[in-house]
Amino acid sequence: MKLFHDLYNYRELLKSNVKKEIRGKYKGSFLGILWSFINPLLQTIVYTIVFSIIMKSTMENYLIYVVTGIIPWNFFLTTMVQGMTTVKANAGIIKKVYFPREILPISVVLSGLVNFFISCIIIILFCIFSGVGISWHIIIVPFVAILQFLFTLGLVFALSAINVYIQDTEYIVQFILNMAFYATPILYLPSVLPSLFQQILNLNPMTHILVAYRDAFMYHTLPGLKTMVILTIISVLVCFIGYKIFKKLEKKFAEQI
Repeated sequence: MKLFHDLYNYRELLKSNVKKEIRGKYKGSFLGILWSFINPLLQTIVYTIVFSIIMKSTMENYLIYVVTGIIPWNFFLTTMVQGMTTVKANAGIIKKVYFPREILPISVVLSGLVNFFISCIIIILFCIFSGVGISWHIIIVPFVAILQFLFTLGLVFALSAINVYIQDTEYIVQFILNMAFYATPILYLPSVLPSLFQQILNLNPMTHILVAYRDAFMYHTLPGLKTMVILTIISVLVCFIGYKIFKKLEKKFAEQI
């Protein structure tokens, strides 16, 4: 496949772009990459205080439930927001130098994946010190992360290209993402919702991705085979379609930017 051939030929550019994305995110910050730990940690503490103390949620191990939802969601959210604007943000180099344009969205999502794996240390520490513990089932986590990577990459491919032509795309999508936070079981159990809303929730791929992470980290079990097969098909299909849209629209990037 031409994509893999191009990525291999431009692997040094890809590597330097990923490093730039990781370092640039916290450039000038005193704590630097430690914010990868601090941000989800603070979010988890705030939501836990609000829901388990103020709103008196009686759910067992609610803190672990929240952290296993917040960290994967942050991976999805930050890469989507950064990825949508990556083509426009690199307009100067696109107009001057040839390189495979898909390196730009791939670099953003790949750096998000690296940050996610770093942040998984927080989940493991929470599991250990809360008494939930960890088990061998966490070996499935990298595979689930790869599926999330492919799913997110497909969306970033498509949206970063569309955003070049339709300037309002990033604002519309950011609004949708804000709504999607509440349409994903990050802070609540799906079972508390009416059956109709549970069915709608099941249409959200991020719901099943979070369930898979929680099965591995929190419940010490492997995700269901049916769930993993469906997630694999959806992730690969979204990535493929997103890539095709990107390649279709990239021909006039230099003219439109």
